[in-house]
Amino acid sequence: MHIPQGPTDSLTLLPFDAALADALQPSPDYDVARWLYVPNTYSEYRYILGTRGVRPLICVGINPSTAAPDALDPTLQSVERIAHSGGYDSFLMFNVYAQRATRPDDMEQTYNPVLHAENRKAFRYLLSLSPRPAVWAAWGNIIEKRDYLMDCVRDFAADAQAAGAQWFTAGPPLKSGHPHHPLYLRRDTALLPFDIQAYLDART
Repeated sequence: MHIPQGPTDSLTLLPFDAALADALQPSPDYDVARWLYVPNTYSEYRYILGTRGVRPLICVGINPSTAAPDALDPTLQSVERIAHSGGYDSFLMFNVYAQRATRPDDMEQTYNPVLHAENRKAFRYLLSLSPRPAVWAAWGNIIEKRDYLMDCVRDFAADAQAAGAQWFTAGPPLKSGHPHHPLYLRRDTALLPFDIQAYLDART
């Protein structure tokens, strides 16, 4: 379990570009030819965790927990299974907010604009890896935990639109209208088109 040690604005954040450069270097802890892990060491935040391939599925959750290369938590195990079942050769786990917290209730009450800006750079990088990026909305009802999370999604939706991305959900949306969280989904759960703009418009 990861409990935040304090607000992220008290941290010296490693900018995404520098963190990515480090993550592309050989590591004694994991195979960089297989894994993309940014930052490449365990910290209070995480921009990206996933596998490398030519047809990746970008999964957008709420916030990271304890997962790391070769040590996926149950949520990421489910993400990997569903990505492969859907015909993708790799998955890239991204989150609406980059602060690590196993319990979403432990996320900071006020968002850190610097952390969000760097996280947005990470998302744009992931979008750049594919000519037609596939983005799986997977945040569940947890998005209601903090008011700022939906505003973050709006920024990512704009970035995805600029990149010509396609959005999906795993199965139909919940009764609330939010997309399903990956945990406990069957490995053969179908990825269905998701109208991200209609979703956001209904929440203005």
